[in-house]
Amino acid sequence: MIDKSKIINEAFYVLNKLYEHKYESFLVGGCIRNMLLEKDVKDWDVTTQAKPSEVINIFEKEHHVIPTGIKHGTVTVIINEIPIEITTYRTDGEYSNNRHPDSVKFVSIVKDDVDRRDFTINGLLYNGHDVVDCVGGLKDLNQRKIRAIGNADDRFSEDSLRMMRCIRFSCQLGFDIVKSTIQSIERNAELIKNVSKERIRDELIKILMSDKPSKGIGLLAKTNLLKYILPELQICVGFNQHNKHHNKNVFNHILKVLENTPAVLNLRLAALFHDVSKPETFSMDENGGHFYSHHKVGADKTREIMKRLKFDNETIDNVCILVYEHMSRFPKLREGSVKKLLRRLEKHNVEDLINLMIADIIGSKPPYDFENVVLLKNELKRIIETKEPIAINQLAINGHDLIELGIKPGKRMGKILNELLQLAMDKPEMNTKDQLLSIAISKI
Repeated sequence: MIDKSKIINEAFYVLNKLYEHKYESFLVGGCIRNMLLEKDVKDWDVTTQAKPSEVINIFEKEHHVIPTGIKHGTVTVIINEIPIEITTYRTDGEYSNNRHPDSVKFVSIVKDDVDRRDFTINGLLYNGHDVVDCVGGLKDLNQRKIRAIGNADDRFSEDSLRMMRCIRFSCQLGFDIVKSTIQSIERNAELIKNVSKERIRDELIKILMSDKPSKGIGLLAKTNLLKYILPELQICVGFNQHNKHHNKNVFNHILKVLENTPAVLNLRLAALFHDVSKPETFSMDENGGHFYSHHKVGADKTREIMKRLKFDNETIDNVCILVYEHMSRFPKLREGSVKKLLRRLEKHNVEDLINLMIADIIGSKPPYDFENVVLLKNELKRIIETKEPIAINQLAINGHDLIELGIKPGKRMGKILNELLQLAMDKPEMNTKDQLLSIAISKI
């Protein structure tokens, strides 16, 4: 069942070394699951009867050993620059913080260790010869099911992030979550409030970057997790747009847009948040529902959300500009307007914005009209390729040239440079040093 050729030599080495010292040991967790599914393995984990001190004694003479989580029985052995995480069989005490056990007890029976793990498909073991299944993981793997080991309420109260991990595995693997496990997430959803924002952010990213991001966000809503993680999006669930251009409520529109975007993080975050402020900007008249300035309000709200989830500033800035500009499909294309858009957007966000616009149209009511997006894409491409100026640093002169004319650095110099830029944007042929200097002299 396991193709041994897929197991790295370093993992076999660790298993064999532990068995040489008479300690039962197994490869465990995601590496076994992925090998059985014929997927790539990124991390290699070993569980063993050996105590942490014994593991250290076995490997420290020849290899670098790091006590990464020695309190909980885990040490990491570095072999040929590859980390192998080795954890002693254990049972866990109380989880007062819904993340880590307050205490652990080392045990000698591997079944006791597997019983405290998260899901059956992650509880499979391999001793170098055979797959050992203590919890029905093989059956669930074959039936493409995700099921908590033992009592799901206990598993989720031990580490509440497991609820998001459950949904993430469903998205990544294309598996269904069994009814009892889904119901447990619904009962325990509020516990996610005890999880750090950074851990929530990281799981959200993995859901968004999976093959089925819309499924994941939909499951967050279905299981009540969304109202604790992203309450701003929860308000969108079921919100009727009353708009002739839409045949879906706001939340279902967002899901449709999300599923039609390439797997680019900034783009998928923008798809998730692009209409987040529609409910609060909603108004109604005889022509139906309107959402005036929802892109502007949405960009501000997106910034608040992403700061709360501890995203880095660069990612926040890129996503917010995509949200802000997602409605910039000019019905009458003007070169000056497109250049101003490109100046705000910056070149590296152009492809993401075009893809967001296309997905936004697909998420609306058919028939689909992509003409304005195609025209915008072509004009943006033309401006970039011809290197027509859209920023001061693209002018044929700079501040040093103005200083030589006797213009001192300060507001006046900045004003002159901006006026020259506007001229060059309107008439690119004017962007020569002689012509710009001549105009600058006239302003002294």
